[in-house]
Amino acid sequence: MKVVGRERLEEFCQKHSDVRAQVNAWLAEAEEAEWKTPLDVKARYAHASFMADNRVVFNLKGNRYRLDVKISYQSQVVLVKRIGTHAEYNSWKF
Repeated sequence: MKVVGRERLEEFCQKHSDVRAQVNAWLAEAEEAEWKTPLDVKARYAHASFMADNRVVFNLKGNRYRLDVKISYQSQVVLVKRIGTHAEYNSWKF
């Protein structure tokens, strides 16, 4: 998969350095992945939440942080929409 929006991840990690290792691990796995359907994502990330319009929310660092992405399975692109703390996630609108 091609990951677009890496700068959002980097900016967030500069403010929240404790999640950097988990973000880097997710990024490496996403770039190596060839997700064709949501089931492919669910097979690796059992606790991911699937929203409308191919949006997926990943839990990072034991649910302390959330990563919101949009996946285009056909073009093999993951667009990073936002990343935030669990508290911030509670106010996100989808």
